[in-house]
Amino acid sequence: MGEYRPPLDDILFLVEQVFELQTLPGGGEVGAELAGAILGEGARWCAERLAPSNAPADRQGVALTAAGVRVPAVLADLYAEYRAGGWPTLVGDPAHGGQGLPHLLGFAFDEMVQGANLSFSLLPMLSAGVVTALERFGSEAQRALYVPRLVSGEWAGTMNLTEAAAGSDLAAVATRAEPRGDHYLLRGQKIFISWGDHQLTENIVHLVLARTPDAPPGVRGISLFIVPKYRHDADGRLGERNDVRVVGIEHKLGLHASPTCVLGFGEEGQAVGYLVGEENQGLAYMFAMMNHARLAVGLQGVAVAERAYQQALAHARERRQGGRAIVEYPDVRRMLLTMKALTQGGRALAYAAVAHWDRAAHQPDAAARAYHQRRVDLLTPLVKAWCTEIGTEVASLGIQVHGGMVYIEEAGAAQFLRDVRIAAIYEGTNGIQAMDLVGRKLLRDGGAAAQELFADLDAEIARASGELAELATAARHRLEQARRGVALLLAGAGADPQLPGSIAFPLLMLLATTVVGSLLLRAARLSLAQGQGPAAQARVQVARFFFAQIAPRNGAWLEAIASGSAAIMAPADVHW
Repeated sequence: MGEYRPPLDDILFLVEQVFELQTLPGGGEVGAELAGAILGEGARWCAERLAPSNAPADRQGVALTAAGVRVPAVLADLYAEYRAGGWPTLVGDPAHGGQGLPHLLGFAFDEMVQGANLSFSLLPMLSAGVVTALERFGSEAQRALYVPRLVSGEWAGTMNLTEAAAGSDLAAVATRAEPRGDHYLLRGQKIFISWGDHQLTENIVHLVLARTPDAPPGVRGISLFIVPKYRHDADGRLGERNDVRVVGIEHKLGLHASPTCVLGFGEEGQAVGYLVGEENQGLAYMFAMMNHARLAVGLQGVAVAERAYQQALAHARERRQGGRAIVEYPDVRRMLLTMKALTQGGRALAYAAVAHWDRAAHQPDAAARAYHQRRVDLLTPLVKAWCTEIGTEVASLGIQVHGGMVYIEEAGAAQFLRDVRIAAIYEGTNGIQAMDLVGRKLLRDGGAAAQELFADLDAEIARASGELAELATAARHRLEQARRGVALLLAGAGADPQLPGSIAFPLLMLLATTVVGSLLLRAARLSLAQGQGPAAQARVQVARFFFAQIAPRNGAWLEAIASGSAAIMAPADVHW
């Protein structure tokens, strides 16, 4: 497996220039020099320490022992280094032991961790999601007890939604929670719990969806509970093991070093849990964690794509056929440039959403906060779905560049495809993301947030001229296709109830590809304006390739949207 070098130059350019870290809340205090130092040290640790563990940990996998789940010992050592370096605290609230840095800076570091070892990265990602949920909805006592320990990485967190009989249908959640004074006793089983048990932290904070005895049916009757692996007193001193047991570990296509567990709660009737917020509000609370996770999962697609691209490029430069390196052949160049453009476009899309998130959380003006929150809401399904789709595409192209040699596991590139394939599925499949976009974002407000986005993209495109004038024309054409796609949805949804679900995915891909093109154009424009020489020309070339070879996909997406629901919703006996 080739070496991984975090794309520090591109990351710093996006963070500092494209999304203007210094203008974000808290970003001015950081400054470009300190931001560069933080990300530079993070890149060094990821490249030199974490990345070499990726393949060995994948081969070793995890094991269920009498003492619980055990992950590869190298990850335990690396997690100790990760904590000692203060990395879990980067964006944490200073009131809870964090450094209070902008989420954009933390997100950039997270990408490097994901690219170095995706299995490892899931542990801090899930803990960060638990922090988000507890900071927003936990009681003062819960925040004081759990959040500092999660922010420091002393304790870890998990998200427990899925059950075998429920899948993505959370209305079918059957886990029960019986009140017992100041706590509840839970009984049930959850599946697919990433990092559900391990030896890296002294305690694990499970956030669990369950129903109380008098809960109404469906999603309206779901509540959220804290169920710690070890019971503790009010000061966090650990006591006996809680009644939470690992029933089994999943044997997965990829992410072999990440323990995905089946957890049983209350098999002995003593799974102590604590209600978060109010009863029957659990789904709303969990979505705070889910939306954080969806952005992080979108970033996983970008991170794995970057590593797959790096390895494919190194191989193409070294592999010789017909008397020359295969990187010189047009079809190989096409694949490599597709990988590069998709990866850089996905990074720009993901970082854009998080920059809006920072502003939505901290802008002093209420109207400004609302504007940025609308943009976060609109971009989140695009980030999760588009970036994971391209992650799979890029990892697959990486295998194609290598040829038959990489079909052998020892070559390493197959792991990227195995690992990233789940990203389009978990935290809500990409079809669910598309339905979220159409139902909750476009139809609910009559397309108002989308029109606001289109106006901003139009203004950005208008700033491109001179060397970029031709690309601006192409970007404007793609923007008009996106407008047309949304208009078709809004015009037809009332008359055809099957239309939204039928066209949701192509509409998501159409919108995301349009936004990505404008972001790559912005990056090229800013780079040229700063006179960055070869770096600027490289960004112009990426944008040029994107509009020539990838943006035309929008035409096909629009045709699929225009075709409506008829071909999809024909009687089943016609299809099968």
